[in-house]
This record gives sequence, structure tokens and C-alpha cells, in this order.
Amino acid sequence: MLAWTCPAPLRDQPRVVMGHGGGGAMSAELVEHVFAPAFGGPHLAGLGDSATIELGGARLAFSTDSFVVRPLFFPGGSIGDLAVNGTVNDLAMSGARPAFLSCGFILEEGVEMPVVARVAESLGAAARAAGVEVVTGDTKVVESGHGDGVYINTSGVGLVPAGVDLRPQRVVPGDVVIVSGPVGAHGIAILSVREGLEFGVGIESDCAALGGLVEAMLAVTPDLHVLRDPTRGGLAAALNEIAAASGTGVVIEERAVPVPAAVANACGFLGLDPLLVANEGKLVAFVPREHADAVLAAMRAHPLGAEAAVIGETVADHPGMVVARTGLGGTRVVDLPLGEQLPRIC
Repeated sequence: MLAWTCPAPLRDQPRVVMGHGGGGAMSAELVEHVFAPAFGGPHLAGLGDSATIELGGARLAFSTDSFVVRPLFFPGGSIGDLAVNGTVNDLAMSGARPAFLSCGFILEEGVEMPVVARVAESLGAAARAAGVEVVTGDTKVVESGHGDGVYINTSGVGLVPAGVDLRPQRVVPGDVVIVSGPVGAHGIAILSVREGLEFGVGIESDCAALGGLVEAMLAVTPDLHVLRDPTRGGLAAALNEIAAASGTGVVIEERAVPVPAAVANACGFLGLDPLLVANEGKLVAFVPREHADAVLAAMRAHPLGAEAAVIGETVADHPGMVVARTGLGGTRVVDLPLGEQLPRIC
């Protein structure tokens, strides 16, 4: 008991705690009060998953991400898959075609070389599957006991096509909210392996690169308003971030959100909210109503969007707030998580 730590303590903590890395309110406060003032700059102000910049007449998306998942291998993927797909997806959420990655390995002294080789092989295979090339990298080794086997950082660049402008400030009341498929599988898959839990049926991570799905959506219309991959903090965090940045309210139908039965049962058993559980192969799209049917059809025609569903809309009421209509006819506020229900999932 003395070794336990709370992943989401009070926010006036004088030290960094696990909740600061959870993608929720504590993460946002860390960025707002520490990192953003220190770094400054207009491109950072958007605080998106990637920055869109102009260079030599081209519009580029640039993103970086670090991966500290435990365990290194899990049903449906590995830290190597995450390192590629996480950064590729951040680029794709800007509408960019991902092209090149960098890769930095931080290895703990004593980790078995076959483990490192297996991670590297999975990373290379994921990059080839996503159509990107790892063009530069770095390796560091830390003393035994000062790491957790393997940590990875990847950065990526991609080209943003002309006419594509994806950002939450373009969201307006009346937009349709679409999710690309069932949510919550990644976080529960990680938890089941880490804690040795069995739920009577295998649950696999949804880890996947979403660049092809985004291209299919943009082929219907470049006038998508915003895309977001609901990773840390889950669907709830993604919706709240977009609502706050756009100044609109979001209303979702709780029963319309696709949640696999196994995930719903596991969350019920553990007291977790599926809307707060991380995903690594799903996206949420805010689409102008006149394009929603065609975009939904294009998503369902793609393997990674076969179970796409409309889950709600944006409204002028309660700006910055996400509200869910429950199956019992009531409503509840879907708030930004404070820290993270399940730490170390990416």
C-alpha cells in the first residue's frame, strides 16, 4: 500500500505526477503554464497533435511523440507499432500525407538484444505498411533501473494538400460528429496483459495507421472541419478539446457510440468509462452536415472505417461543453478527464 501512487491527484502538486502525462486536464495545465510560455511562437499556439507550417512554398505537417508503453508487446501490436502509427496518425489528423519519420531509441542497460531486435523489426514493418520511411534516428542507453526496457521517440513530416484546412476553429454549430469505429479496445488490451486480467474473450488493440482512411475522406471533400485521434484521455478528451477550441457545444448520443461488448463488460467490471479509454487506430471527425452522408459512406467503404457511426452534432448552446444523452432519456456532462484512468498505454 505504501508504494501506491495516485494517477490523478490534486492539481496544485509541486512535483510532476503520473496524471501530468495522461492527456487530460493536468496535461493541459502543464503545457499551458510551463511549456507554452517557455517556448512561445505562433505555430505552437494551436496546440494540435501536429503543427502545419509553410516551408519553401509547401505546406508541411510536423509532429513528434514519445512512447513508454508497458508491456512492450501486447495483443494487436507493440511499442514499435505504436511509435509509427501514433506519429503517422497525428500527421494524418492535419490532412497531411505522412512521408518521413525520425526514430530515437532510449534503451535500458541489461535489456535483452532479441527484445530490441523484435521492437525494431515491428517498427520497420509498421513504417512500410504505413507508406513512410524512417530516414534518421538516435540511440541512447541509460543505467539499469533508470528506464523500462525500451522507450521510443518518433517525429514525422508530411505534405498537406492544397485546399485542406483542418483545425478546431473551423467547427460551427450543426456539424456532424462521426467516429470511425468501436472505441476503447487499445486501453483495455494493454490493461489485460499488464495486470493479468481475463475477461472471457480476447481483446486486441486497434493500433493502425489512419492515413489511407483520411485520404478516402478527403477525396469526398476537402472541406472537413477537424479530425482528431482519441488517444490519451479517449474520445471524451478529444471531444472536449475540440469543443473548447471551437467555442461550440457538443451533444452525443451515448448509445450511438460504438463500444465492443467485451470492452463494455471489462469497463463495467473495473468501473471505467469507455469514453475515457485510449484508442490507437480510431478517429473522430467534425464534418459539415451537407457532406456528412457522403463522408460516412466513404469511411465505411474503407477497412479501417467499416463500423463508422454518427454519434452526435455541434450546437450553439453550452459552448465548450460536451453533453451525452443517455439511454434513459437524461443527459450528463462528459468532462475532460483530470489525469488518466490507465497510465502507460502509449
